Amino acid sequence: MEIIEAKPGDKLLLLGNEAIARGALEAGVDFVTTYPGTPSSEIADTFSAIAKYLRKKGKEVPFYFEYSVNEKVALEIAAAASFCKLRALTCMKHVGLNVASDALMTYAYVGCRGGHIIVSADDPYCHSSQNEQDNRYYAIFANIPMLEPSNAQEAKEMAKEGMEISEEIGLPLLLRTTTRISHTRGVVEVGEVGKPRKKGHFEKDPMMVTVPITARARHPVLIEKMEKAEKLSEKSRFNEIIENGGGFGIVASGVSVAHSLEAINMLGIEADILKIGFTNPLPKKLCEKFLGEHDKVLVVEELEPLLEHRLKQIAFDAGLKVEIYGKDSKHFTRLYEYTPDKVADAISKLLNLDFSPSENKPSIDLPQRPPVMCPGCPHRASYYAVKQVAPKDVIYPTDIGCYTLGKYPPLEIADVLLCMGSSAGTSCGFSKATDQKIISFMGDSTFFHAGLPAVIDAVHHNHDCVITILDNRTTAMTGHQPHPGVAEGGMGEEVKAISVEEVVKGLGVKDVHVVDPRDLEKTKEAFRKALNYKGPSVVVCKAPCVLLDLRDKRRKGEKIKKYQVNQNKCRKCKVCVLKFGCPAIFFDGEKVRINEEICTGCGVCAQVCPFNAIEVKE
Repeated sequence: MEIIEAKPGDKLLLLGNEAIARGALEAGVDFVTTYPGTPSSEIADTFSAIAKYLRKKGKEVPFYFEYSVNEKVALEIAAAASFCKLRALTCMKHVGLNVASDALMTYAYVGCRGGHIIVSADDPYCHSSQNEQDNRYYAIFANIPMLEPSNAQEAKEMAKEGMEISEEIGLPLLLRTTTRISHTRGVVEVGEVGKPRKKGHFEKDPMMVTVPITARARHPVLIEKMEKAEKLSEKSRFNEIIENGGGFGIVASGVSVAHSLEAINMLGIEADILKIGFTNPLPKKLCEKFLGEHDKVLVVEELEPLLEHRLKQIAFDAGLKVEIYGKDSKHFTRLYEYTPDKVADAISKLLNLDFSPSENKPSIDLPQRPPVMCPGCPHRASYYAVKQVAPKDVIYPTDIGCYTLGKYPPLEIADVLLCMGSSAGTSCGFSKATDQKIISFMGDSTFFHAGLPAVIDAVHHNHDCVITILDNRTTAMTGHQPHPGVAEGGMGEEVKAISVEEVVKGLGVKDVHVVDPRDLEKTKEAFRKALNYKGPSVVVCKAPCVLLDLRDKRRKGEKIKKYQVNQNKCRKCKVCVLKFGCPAIFFDGEKVRINEEICTGCGVCAQVCPFNAIEVKE
């Protein structure tokens, strides 16, 4: 496995996320914790794959790794390792840091002893997220140092050197990436894998117990640590001026550095670029020097005008006459991702240059490809069964996972979504705010992550709602990572599987139904009973993700059934197409057909057809 076995000087083609994993290995990381979330998932998945590979070869795994129950717990576990002078990495997507923020804020007061990298993978344009918040503010909010890589090589270097910075200052360090950096693939020259410390020792210190008197004493220490961090930022190799000549300057960080370099090349102009990689604390002296040498400066940063406003403050305090442009001047938007074309367009407007964005459109009209649940997905069966028995005007709170795709036609079974676990929480609110029936949906991984407190609330206050837990035996949306409901951990080790239904009963839910959603009649009956129950009711729809099911069948050499439409029986009612909506079933204008190439043989469509026209193909 190249990523762990590569020698110093070797060049590997790595994702930005994989490069971060390699950098942590070179730093001698001891603990890696996560809750999976795109676009960060491949960081942890790389450590999981390494651990399984080494165990299979009978070799010692040099680090401890786990998929934690949620991001807050992941951060707390890694912080404990750091308190024992071990080196740790915790990775999550941007909204995951919201979950971990309660621990993060006080962790900064306490400080770390071993280096601790916290990766926040932000998601401009919401490729796989419910918002596009800018987590650079968390570094400022928590008063911790932050690095932002602009390419895969730098992602590796920052993960490695960031561990040293964190340990030197005694603060956790935020390594902030975005989707384009996490999922870029580039050539990365690797260094030597570091030697882990393996086991540490916790030395007690009353100043680590943050009662108010301690917190008051720790706050000035935190400020002092950040003053030390600013000195490191001033001399950091991750901050540099790329000199191209001319009186025009650009300040950029992260992927915007690459966009800016490409934009000035497209325009054929000369412009200096202040590339900032150590973005909190800002290197004020370097920024002041750059601003003082240019008449006009354009700040290129996705999402919020964080750099722009801080640079304006630096210019004001230094009495500089430089003109600073960016979002406030409407040259850029606070929305979505940038591209080289967008940056070139902003530069051309600022400098009165002629520029026409490139027309990168396909020569043919491509069909729309909306996101859709896989053929054979058990969630589709659950949703279809619910729609058959639910009364009109039912409210369907939903949650974060593959099943969120139930929002789209023909199922249209998602009405509100806030965050992980919010389906059960909002169900409790709706039960008191309206007389409408409520049927909510969350996945098994989401249930363990954030669903339990709301279920407890539903029991304690006797909220009248149906809470559905779609248990497909994995964390499917982010790449089939394990969770507390399965018996294998992230390192391939045997762990205790926690039963969703037993936990629910333990929380006090009296009305609990467990069904295989692929049996439509039993599933419909379970929801009928749940809807008639006064108080909180839970339906656990338990069936494996179809991709895992197919994998296991292939490994066992089992033949996968294929279904076909008996055209002699088919009445072209199109219930299977218009109400069930499996992507393997289509109407070609004359006949309803099943695409055998993508049919997974679940057999649910045969139960849907009112004329028994769908049959197993012999």
